[in-house]
Amino acid sequence: MTKAQPFRIEISQDKLDWIRSRVEAYNWFPAPEAGGPWQFGMSAAVMKDIQAYWLNQYDWREAEAELNKWPHYKAEIDGLGVHFLHIVGEAEGKRPLLLTHGWPGSFYEFYEAIGPLAYPSEHGGKAEDAFDLVIPSLPGYGFSGKPASPMGQRKTADLFDRLMREVLGYDSYLAQGGDWGGLVTSYLGLNHSAASGDGGCEAIHLNMIGLRPTPARPQTEAETEWMQASQAKMQAEGAYFMQQATKPQTLAMALMDSPVGTAAWILEKFHGWSDLENGDLWSVYSRDQLLTNVMIYLVNDAIATSVWYYTALFLEGGVALPEGKRVEVPTGFANYPDEEIYSPPPRSWCERAYNITWWADIEKGGHFAAMEVPELFVQDVRAWARSL
Repeated sequence: MTKAQPFRIEISQDKLDWIRSRVEAYNWFPAPEAGGPWQFGMSAAVMKDIQAYWLNQYDWREAEAELNKWPHYKAEIDGLGVHFLHIVGEAEGKRPLLLTHGWPGSFYEFYEAIGPLAYPSEHGGKAEDAFDLVIPSLPGYGFSGKPASPMGQRKTADLFDRLMREVLGYDSYLAQGGDWGGLVTSYLGLNHSAASGDGGCEAIHLNMIGLRPTPARPQTEAETEWMQASQAKMQAEGAYFMQQATKPQTLAMALMDSPVGTAAWILEKFHGWSDLENGDLWSVYSRDQLLTNVMIYLVNDAIATSVWYYTALFLEGGVALPEGKRVEVPTGFANYPDEEIYSPPPRSWCERAYNITWWADIEKGGHFAAMEVPELFVQDVRAWARSL
């Protein structure tokens, strides 16, 4: 049995100085005069504001202390170092929940939800709703190791099932995820559950539907309308996906030497995919929150291997289920209203791919649900787990 080793985030001052020097030396250029500030991508005005805050007010050492307030670990699984948080709260080892992030997020997305999920009685809830939390960094992300070649979501599910059962010793567990985390979680339900005959995943909860039924043809008018709208949205907003899926190394070469470029590439998605008030990024997030998420990519040189993850999706065969097969483990879904680029299919479509036993229409929130609306995220995860 692989043993987990305690881990502490401690970034060298040399690395921080290099990042600062590159942020300070960024060579600004004109923005288009026509159109709105976000029409052609990242707003130059917002990025200049972030640059000034980064240089004059943001303190990585304070962020590092916040990140280290919860226990971190690393474990080697199949030759790859897997970084994860493990919080044994009021559940006292009896109710494990695996939380998996996506791109361009990180394990930090869940930070405001950790206390309420692990220690509910300290946050206005009931002790019986508590979970043990396991929050890993995806391979090539955060403080996990970097695979030598692109490693995808199916393989990640294999690693995370071994993390839960072999490293941490849980016979069974629940799993939740959105974005790539939703697809990893889907593969846990498909390949590593009691329903599949191999694994300990008892039930899953998603805030993004990943796997598709085969044949992936609409069967109702609502499904046809959803597919047409989804294709149009991907045509308008999905250029990043195609770049990362087909030529990730070209993009990586541009981003690895530019902290400001990396921040712009990431933050434009937080603007486009979040449920904001009047398009204002600061109506939902603080500058410190967003910069800490960006820094998690920068301090460990993880932006390159993070974009490899898109290529790996297709190397592993895409998102189509074998014909006639679905994820049979009990599946919950949280429908956040401002999830636009990956808007959920109608329930009829989802039920051909998953055994949907819980469906919740949430009042607000977007793609980064746990970070945008942590209270609503916690309420829904608690209610889903009770329903099991």
